[in-house]
Amino acid sequence: MSDSRDVNQVYDPFARGSFPAGTKSFEWNDATRDRSLPVDVWYPATDAHRGQDLAPETQDEFQPFALAPAVTQEAVRDGEAREGRFPLVIFSHGFGGVKTQSTFFCTHLASHGYVVAAMNHVGNTTLDMMRMATAPPPAGFIDTFMSDRPADASFVIDRMLVGDSGLAIDPSRIGISGHSFGGWTALNTAGRDPRIRAALPLAPAGGAAAAAPGEIPNALRDGLALDWDREVPTLYLVAELDTLLPLDGMRDLFVRTREPRRGIVLLNSDHFHFCDRVEQTHDMFKQIGPLISGSAGDPKATEQMTAAINGMKSSQDLAPGAHAYALNCGLGLAHMDAHVRDNRDAMRLLEGDLCALMAGRGIQVAEL
Repeated sequence: MSDSRDVNQVYDPFARGSFPAGTKSFEWNDATRDRSLPVDVWYPATDAHRGQDLAPETQDEFQPFALAPAVTQEAVRDGEAREGRFPLVIFSHGFGGVKTQSTFFCTHLASHGYVVAAMNHVGNTTLDMMRMATAPPPAGFIDTFMSDRPADASFVIDRMLVGDSGLAIDPSRIGISGHSFGGWTALNTAGRDPRIRAALPLAPAGGAAAAAPGEIPNALRDGLALDWDREVPTLYLVAELDTLLPLDGMRDLFVRTREPRRGIVLLNSDHFHFCDRVEQTHDMFKQIGPLISGSAGDPKATEQMTAAINGMKSSQDLAPGAHAYALNCGLGLAHMDAHVRDNRDAMRLLEGDLCALMAGRGIQVAEL
């Protein structure tokens, strides 16, 4: 890609990049599956948009889903794209999430010269799960989600590589990330799609421990093979006090994952520390989570999930969201730079003492 960054500049993946971030929205149809996916793309914009992605009066305002209040993100809607060929990162949202759940990370990557594409996993979005909570879920719904999600991710890679977004992608430089069920999706897709060079699962599902034992967590674990036939460098970023997907499950995933791998635990954090508006999202889920936990379709699992949610700390008693953003943006970017871009400075950073690095920023973490 064209890159005007000063080669003598000290490598700092925590700082916002030098490019303004743009964003566009698409609707792409996978005719082979009769499946239409809304997709958002973030990318490096031209200098004409400098500062517009950060200024409240010019940055993008959007609704995460119908009926939700409008929110902003650090990107310019339909900004003119910078010329060049760029690395690609796919992002997969969590169970009952949306494609814009983690714009803090997507826009950070775009400011550093990445193109990021995130799809709504239709059938498993926020509105879908709200509807499912009031009616019995269809038979085999979790198997459908497990089949659809990795196929969605690979389909979006296909569309990005043929230029449907209007952006030029380097096909040899592709990574994937995702949160919760999206972390499971990232791991699953990384194992089956040879175009992916690096994986960044955030508090992923698929471990042996879950808040609500039953059909869903067992299916997710059984459906996730991590003894891949090639190396895919993997960095786990997880929460110490994860209510929905406890730390023991993260350790189970980690030890099953083929090397090279590394895992970092954000101390005193919970499941939603990897989403936009951490405090608001966490406290909202603590309020409404018991109302929608019926979407699991298993009465016993619903009961245990509700009990776990009721036991969640309030956001004011947890690590601040700003700490999670710094961890996710800094180490997440460094992981992609090291293994998608072959950046030696990033490799050296990741080979060092990450606990000391984060402590120097006032952020407490531990090795997984």
